[in-house]
Amino acid sequence: MSRRILVTGASGTVGRQVTAHLLEAGAEVRALTRGPADLESVHGDLSVPDSLHTAVQGVEAVFLVWPFASAEGLEAVLALAADHARQVVYLSSAAVRDHERQAEHLIERSGLEWTILRPHAFAANTLRWAEQIRAEGVVSGPYGEAAMSLVHERDIAAVAVRALTQDGHAGAVHELTGPHSLTQAEQVRVIGEAIGSPVRWAETSPDDARRQMLARGWPPEVVDGILEAQAEMTLAPSPVTTTVEEITARPARTFRSWAAEHAHAFRATT
Repeated sequence: MSRRILVTGASGTVGRQVTAHLLEAGAEVRALTRGPADLESVHGDLSVPDSLHTAVQGVEAVFLVWPFASAEGLEAVLALAADHARQVVYLSSAAVRDHERQAEHLIERSGLEWTILRPHAFAANTLRWAEQIRAEGVVSGPYGEAAMSLVHERDIAAVAVRALTQDGHAGAVHELTGPHSLTQAEQVRVIGEAIGSPVRWAETSPDDARRQMLARGWPPEVVDGILEAQAEMTLAPSPVTTTVEEITARPARTFRSWAAEHAHAFRATT
């Protein structure tokens, strides 16, 4: 009998891939969002635990994306999940900010069999440069030498699916990276090679970047956290793990391969 698995954030960058991989593996997938016609979807809001009773009914496992900047309310969601499911796989972050650390602690104490995924920076985060690249062939920003081991969303999903469908992952914390550490300037160059048109990095000051992010409505504490993290990333190459290959039996996808897959997003239309 196939397992019924609830996927939260099923329309998101990773959730879409988790859903697709689970369906390929023969699992019964229930999505906590509107999904494709062949997918069972249910209405529910993670910020309103009482809205989730139908979502968790009859599921054995939950892929959990917690999209909030606070862990408030998570304990109630986990208690409801634990009444039905036996397992949770949680998409955390290698940054493990305060609310993520609190969320991890709540999950570890939930009574559910748990696995925590800590991916480093998503390769998909570079899509934020697409408009600049299409318009100018230039990316302006601070800390061009900030190094990251970007991870492909399909690799995150592949690890998640194995944790959801195979034994041996209970109580594990999986730190996920791509196979190489690349600076932001190098990432921009790789995107240019993927689209067949040079793209360069234009260094700006952190103060200018801070003003621009605040003008877009970003909370000051988030802006300062991002800039502080990027400054730290200029000090050394980003760590690279072999976790993706160890779990999936295939090497982690390179950023170059991700950029080739998404080249259309960065090409100027004529």
